[in-house]
Amino acid sequence: MIVHFILSGETLESISEEINLENPKYLKEFHNKHCAREDFIHDDLIPRKKLLIPDINKIKEYNSRNDAPFKNPKLNPDIPFHPGNFSKIYSVVNKEIYENQLEKKHTILTYTVSVKWMRNENGFHIFHLFKNNFSDGQGNMMVDLASESIRSLNPLEVKTDLKGNVVSISLTQQTADNFAKIKKRLADLFPDQYANIYLNEFERAVQNRDIFNSRMKNDVFIKNYFAALRQPFENGKSFLQQTIGEENMTIQLQQKIENAEYNEEMVVLQTASMPENDLDFSGKYSLYKKTGLVKSVDISYAISQFGVKNSSFFTVTEMS
Repeated sequence: MIVHFILSGETLESISEEINLENPKYLKEFHNKHCAREDFIHDDLIPRKKLLIPDINKIKEYNSRNDAPFKNPKLNPDIPFHPGNFSKIYSVVNKEIYENQLEKKHTILTYTVSVKWMRNENGFHIFHLFKNNFSDGQGNMMVDLASESIRSLNPLEVKTDLKGNVVSISLTQQTADNFAKIKKRLADLFPDQYANIYLNEFERAVQNRDIFNSRMKNDVFIKNYFAALRQPFENGKSFLQQTIGEENMTIQLQQKIENAEYNEEMVVLQTASMPENDLDFSGKYSLYKKTGLVKSVDISYAISQFGVKNSSFFTVTEMS
């Protein structure tokens, strides 16, 4: 056996993971069987006290019992994606906070999104998205222009694969055919030189399919609602790649099922699989067990670099 002195923050679970012991209860059982009475573990580990760790052969014996909690089938689900006839409206809140030593600024944007499954086409799912009811609480003209521009494109057409991962995003043919009229209406609503500059860039992005597809894949609602959640689970974990922040920083996320006592809905928790000092990330998805469709999303993260901290709080809540 090995004598380990417990460090602050260590748990039976974290130490078991380090020594490849699948079921943490055996670490406690082994220690209590061999330790002095004053070192007996009742509940949580106490920093600076001794912990007796089994050798590799004993660990193999424990693992052969195959009774680790993370092997529970309900903690290793095959999350489905069955969107046929799906139609829901969601409320969305996106709050951004920028802070440094001299100032702290925040913005809040709220809106609604209607997600409607349209059809299965050659092995892909086609959805229509309608964004409406934008509000930033400040009446900023450029925010109003951006919001009205997005709303004028309703519905967006989103194509996903059979696991719900986005393949492409495009305009409907009707919107594409009528874009000249759409732009004229926007120009009449916002007769300003800065608005004109924005609308010219808006037109360039909309009429180039590749640019439009690339930009919309980074839309905060689309990339989080259609995130690659349905990766295979093994030993209670699954992994996916996501982008965050204005610079679309790529991070690797680890997923776990919150608990095995679910029936109609399962809750998926996300953390950064490789924690970094300048990044703090937390994600929580509630999914319908039968269809794998999203009921709610709650994501928060903070990026700290060069004396500046950018925090983001993004929530999606089903309305109907």
